[in-house]
Amino acid sequence: MSNNQNTQTKRARRGLMVVLSSPSGAGKTTLTRHLLAEQADMAMSVSATTRNPRAGETDGHDYVFVSKAKFVDMIEDGEFLEHAKVFDNYYGTPRGPVEAALTAGKDVIFDIDWQGAQQLTQAAADDLVKIFILPPSQYELERRLRTRAQDSDDVIAKRMSKSAGEISHWAEYDYVIVNEDVEDSLVELRAILSAERSRRKRQLWLQPFVKALIDGS
Repeated sequence: MSNNQNTQTKRARRGLMVVLSSPSGAGKTTLTRHLLAEQADMAMSVSATTRNPRAGETDGHDYVFVSKAKFVDMIEDGEFLEHAKVFDNYYGTPRGPVEAALTAGKDVIFDIDWQGAQQLTQAAADDLVKIFILPPSQYELERRLRTRAQDSDDVIAKRMSKSAGEISHWAEYDYVIVNEDVEDSLVELRAILSAERSRRKRQLWLQPFVKALIDGS
């Protein structure tokens, strides 16, 4: 095997499904945005939904917009890794694009709640890395919700009352990060990604490489 072939072989790895979950306001969206900006081999999972597109949303980029009948057909055909009905609309993660990305060695990041994470665990546990983002305190969580000025007082109150239930699922995750400082949290996330990418089962080049070593070639 030439040096160039050896180098190419070493690059072959299976991608990761990276779940980030948190109560609203803990900083998950900010951390996700930073990861996507700096990680060339990482993409955001694009969900399918039956709701109508909002102003500025693009089909295939923000969501894959489908009819309810099509969504139900996709459920019956096993085309979703996870799905849920939220009020009158369905949301779900199509299996095909995620599997294609993983095979190509790209990581796919999921911004989903604990219920979606449970479904992904059942569907694809070997490819999954689950990370829960905690706020440093309830006071700081509320402060962040108010600082971003996106929600009314009533909505903030609802998000705060919901946060305890969401946080109670922290032990179902592989890693937990207390997001006191974004830069420190990013350092932890990078370390997790580096370690998970290096797992033996994801290094597709290792088996032929080791065989060549044993055979003396």
